[in-house]
Amino acid sequence: MHRFDVSMPLFPGMPAFPGDPAFDARSVRSVDHGDAYSVSALTMSSHAGTHVDPPSHFVAGGETVDRLDLSRLNGPCRVVEIPGAAPSVGPEEATQVPSATTRVLFRTRNSLRWKEKLAFFPDYVALNEAGARVLLDRGVRLVGIDSLSVESDPTGRFPVHHLLLGNGALILEGLLLAEVPPGEYELDCLPIRVRGGDGGPARVVLRRP
Repeated sequence: MHRFDVSMPLFPGMPAFPGDPAFDARSVRSVDHGDAYSVSALTMSSHAGTHVDPPSHFVAGGETVDRLDLSRLNGPCRVVEIPGAAPSVGPEEATQVPSATTRVLFRTRNSLRWKEKLAFFPDYVALNEAGARVLLDRGVRLVGIDSLSVESDPTGRFPVHHLLLGNGALILEGLLLAEVPPGEYELDCLPIRVRGGDGGPARVVLRRP
């Protein structure tokens, strides 16, 4: 069994979506400084690094991250590679997703950029609204992508989030897929169980025999 850890590490100075709180880790006690034990205080966004967007992120009264059925996040998935020249994941790219796929992770040129340097870049490849509609029509109920947001929307309306989360699909963002070949995998995804949480940082692993 081969395992790919596709989670982004959490560290001070890590990339964050513009406007989100930055991650910070402050040592409170340290065995290196003579204390009996080490412990740190963490400050972070609910959408730090690799994370799950539950419906409550955009839908009033929607499910919070602690109430999600974990079977929706775990199980067979398909990694689909998007050609480097594609500016976004649209209908043409969405139709590459095989029928009967319920969980899809898109590997775009974002992953190679993350591999070079873990820093935010505004010109990331994202899913567009037309592509999201195709995915929903094909029965996809979990959409993952190698960017900190599944969409790039300068208007601030966030139609892709509203479309997916409002129609029963969950979102998994901030994946590191540079080392993952396209194909079928078993997805293990466990977001932090934040009570009433609008998001949950997650450790995500792909398994392949």
